[in-house]
Amino acid sequence: MSLLLGAHLSIAGGFDKAVRRARQIGCDCLQLFTQNCTQWANRKISTAEGEAFRKALRECAISHPIAHAGYLINLASPNPGLWKKSIRGLTGEIRRAAILGIQYLVIHPGSYTNGTPTNGIARICKALDEVRSRTANLKVACLLETTAGQGTALGQRFEELADILAGVEDRSWLGICVDTCHLFAAGYPLFPEEAYEKTIGRLDLLIGCNLVKAVHLNDSRGDLGSRIDRHAHIGWGKIGLGAFALFLADKRLNPNPMYIETPKEVVDGQDMDVVNLRILRECASRAG
Repeated sequence: MSLLLGAHLSIAGGFDKAVRRARQIGCDCLQLFTQNCTQWANRKISTAEGEAFRKALRECAISHPIAHAGYLINLASPNPGLWKKSIRGLTGEIRRAAILGIQYLVIHPGSYTNGTPTNGIARICKALDEVRSRTANLKVACLLETTAGQGTALGQRFEELADILAGVEDRSWLGICVDTCHLFAAGYPLFPEEAYEKTIGRLDLLIGCNLVKAVHLNDSRGDLGSRIDRHAHIGWGKIGLGAFALFLADKRLNPNPMYIETPKEVVDGQDMDVVNLRILRECASRAG
């Protein structure tokens, strides 16, 4: 089975530099932020930057670039000011992705804070409809990411994501991004195979595996059902290598591109992005 494995990489020095770093560490694909993920500033991307990025993708044979939206965006917020700011922020994210030629943008559904889950989901749907009305001419789709359920974050249960998809006027531009750490922390068992099949079967029943367009492969520092969103290196957390082998061998999810979002560090002289990608390829090889 063909694998598309990559990593989330920094855009320091330019978008094209992220592509070249991806090639250096052995990526097939890559994920990036289109601006500082903890700031509201609406970064402008020039046509030249977009052309340089696409040229680097061709030269480095890197495919399936995706973007991840900034962390300040909260489409579920009951605060009118923050909600409107989040709509503007997501609109900007989509426009930047379009300039770069990126097809998919991953977003966290949002947190209902001092509101209610039901009202939070309704606000997400309304916000997505508004964003769609502003960007319908752009060929960028949003992928709702499964979440760990930390605090008041929505997207912890498949039912919540299904409700969002059912509540928008146009779901044709929406898909799902599955995160292994988040699934596990949210309480979905991923191993042994019987438990994995129950989890992915539930996903398929409520949402449809055909809507999954990207996968984040991250181990979890927290226990099953801990609702702690803390990523760990592959094989260093609580999920276990057996679960990653099942993901990599699952034809319902693969050959979707799969990206690591593991800690950026060097351990014993080794770049852990390189190590994590190697371990995943070894898991895939053993899985057949």
